[in-house]
Amino acid sequence: QVQLVESGGGLVQAGGSLRLSCAASGRTFSNYAMGWFRQAPGKEREFVARISRSGDNTDYADSVKGRFTISRDNAKNTVYLLMNSLKPEDTAVYYCAAEPTSTMWFVPVSEYRYWGQGTQVTVSS
Repeated sequence: QVQLVESGGGLVQAGGSLRLSCAASGRTFSNYAMGWFRQAPGKEREFVARISRSGDNTDYADSVKGRFTISRDNAKNTVYLLMNSLKPEDTAVYYCAAEPTSTMWFVPVSEYRYWGQGTQVTVSS
């Protein structure tokens, strides 16, 4: 199975930017659809963004659309989440997720089986 390790979290002021990375190992990365999710204190984990195997197709939660960008580099086995115009409500632990698939489209949000341990993002007002 694939192993996922997130990095790039930290403390940033509102309006600032961060770029999260998720490094994958153990399997052929290009066979996996990838996603980012987040969980704020006292709340359920929620979908943030997802990307298809090739990187040609991306999808975002309405709350981050226009501010966040998901991308991947299959040669580096890494998926990224560039977060701009951060808001205090973006504060959460951010998780990378993977699911092997034969489709070149998206994997349903509920079907991701492999998860990283998360990286904390804190946005101060």
